[in-house]
Amino acid sequence: DPRLEGWPLMSSPFPTTFIIGTYIYFVTSLGPKLMENKKPFELRQIMAFYNFSVVALSLYMTYEFLMSGWATGYSFRCDIVDYSRSPTALRMVRTCWLYYFSKFIELLDTIFFVLRKKNNQVTFLHVFHHSIMPWTWWFGVKFAAGSGLGTFHALLNCIVHVVMYTYYGICSLGPAYHKYLWWKKYMTTIQLVQFIMITGHIGQIYIMDDCPYQYPIFMFIIWLYGSMFLVLFLHFWYHAYTKGQRLPKMARNGISKDQ
Repeated sequence: DPRLEGWPLMSSPFPTTFIIGTYIYFVTSLGPKLMENKKPFELRQIMAFYNFSVVALSLYMTYEFLMSGWATGYSFRCDIVDYSRSPTALRMVRTCWLYYFSKFIELLDTIFFVLRKKNNQVTFLHVFHHSIMPWTWWFGVKFAAGSGLGTFHALLNCIVHVVMYTYYGICSLGPAYHKYLWWKKYMTTIQLVQFIMITGHIGQIYIMDDCPYQYPIFMFIIWLYGSMFLVLFLHFWYHAYTKGQRLPKMARNGISKDQ
C-alpha cells in the first residue's frame, strides 16, 4: 500500500520478526535464567499505570475503528479495502497501524510475568498469541490497511481488551480491590464469544457470491486464527472451570492473587 511509504516498521517484515524473536527468547529462556537467583520485582505501581493506559488506548482505538468505517458505512458483509486517500480511508490506515503497534506494547504483559517470577503464566497459549498477532498484522497493514472484512476482529479485540485490562488494572491495585474480581470466569466467556463472532463473520466470504476482496489469503488467515484460538480457549475453559485445575484463586482462597 503506497500510503504507508515511510511509516515506522513498515519498510520490511524483518524488524517486526526480530522484535518478536527477541521477545520469545527473553520470556522463555534468558529472562527466567536472569531471574533464577533474584527476588521477584515489585511492579505494582508500574503495572497499574500500564494496564489502565492500555484500557485508554483500547478505548481510543475502538472509537477510531468505529469512526473509520464500522459506525459510518461498513455493512458487516463484503466490505473490501478502500485504497483511496479520502479522510475516512486514511483514518482507517492510521488506526490499523496503531493497532499493529499496540501489539508490541502488549508484549510487556509477558515481560512483567518474567520479572515477577510468575513463570507458570508464561504458557504456550499466551506467548503464541502475543507473538503471532504483530507478525500477521504487519502483512495486513502493509497490503490491506482498512476494510470491514479485515478489521472486524481488531474492533472486537479492542473492546475485549477494555474489559481484560480493566480486570488486570484492578488486580494490580492490591488486595483491597480483589473483592471486585469475582467476574474472571465471565471475562473468559467474553473472549470465547469474541472468537465465535470472528469466525462467523469472516466465514461469510465462503458463502457470499462475488465478493471481490483483494487478498482472499488474509480472510483464510483470520478464519484460521479465530478457529484456532477458539479451540485453545475452549481447552483452557475446560481445564480451568470444568476440571477446576486453574480456578481463579479468589474462588479457592476467597481472594485473587493472580496478578
